[in-house]
Amino acid sequence: MSTENELSSVLSRRQAINDALDGGVEVKPRFRAATSIYTEFHEFTRKQIKQYETEFNKYDEGGDGFLDLTELKLMMERLGAPQTHLGLKSMIAEVDEDKDNKISFREFLLIFRKASAGELSDDSGLSQLARLTEICVHEVGVVGAKSFFEAKIRKEVHARVSL
Repeated sequence: MSTENELSSVLSRRQAINDALDGGVEVKPRFRAATSIYTEFHEFTRKQIKQYETEFNKYDEGGDGFLDLTELKLMMERLGAPQTHLGLKSMIAEVDEDKDNKISFREFLLIFRKASAGELSDDSGLSQLARLTEICVHEVGVVGAKSFFEAKIRKEVHARVSL
């Protein structure tokens, strides 16, 4: 494709998007900008992310990169915090940004981001999941444990301030 045709194609697409938006039509992007999971979740160390990935993959029995309702149910049962069907659906809905009724690894990391920010209620299934998959110091090292405990302290301070 020549430079002129490429520019014409881009401008035509932009004009079609603008026309659709002016008409009140929602326009979905063709692609999502690729962002490194390490860049997006900068509050976690690489070791922490790898540990979360190992935990995620342990329960992704289908190997499709998602935790569906059945896999999440099994995960919560094995962690010793079984949930009702509605509880599981609620857990998925709380982090399911793309509304596919499954938890991707990125959405799984959102659970831990929300937990460290104190955004999960203590009795929620996601909060239980975050507590039950705590960081193991010998696996992530002192720096990873330091980050983990600092997040725990921030959560406690946030909870006390909220009272």
